[in-house]
Amino acid sequence: MSEKATLRRDLLAARRLLTSEDVRRTAAVLSAAASDVPELARARTVAAYVSVGREPGTHVLLDTLRARGVRVLLPVLMADNDLDWALFEGVEHLVPAERGLLEPDGARLGPQAVLDADAVLLPGLAVDGRGMRLGRGGGSYDRVLARLASAGAHPALVVLLYDDEVVARVPEEPHDHPVDAVVTPAGARRFRPGTMPRVS
Repeated sequence: MSEKATLRRDLLAARRLLTSEDVRRTAAVLSAAASDVPELARARTVAAYVSVGREPGTHVLLDTLRARGVRVLLPVLMADNDLDWALFEGVEHLVPAERGLLEPDGARLGPQAVLDADAVLLPGLAVDGRGMRLGRGGGSYDRVLARLASAGAHPALVVLLYDDEVVARVPEEPHDHPVDAVVTPAGARRFRPGTMPRVS
């Protein structure tokens, strides 16, 4: 088993121990912490995602961003594991999709829609002190990050995690891209010089 696979297994096992109340309580705290991150506070368009299961909750944050008038893009998984995008128009417009996901039921905007985002919220399992993120291994967000890089787009890249998922080291591969910040219930931490000052 690879280093990444071993770390994923351990982190997913830890998440399975969380209760629904743990997840609900953390979602509210994460929303408040993320809403104070300057790049999210100033953003006109945010590419986000709908949390499922024991993932750090995004539902409160999605509603908060939309209430502020932010244009929120949500991913739609395509057959080849790439991501299309559609607008978030409220929880009543989310429908069940493959792999237990929830997706918006509106018009598809195309994979290039993410290039309009001022900030991108990325799902993940861990991040280290260099900003290297460990995803679930499906490769969908690797494609998104490669698309942003090839287009010369530089939105703020932010991952939402639980406090104990900021780890000493994430195994890195050539295609991996570092994120700019992580938001946990303890606050926000920045990784790239010249980006946002620390917020807690």
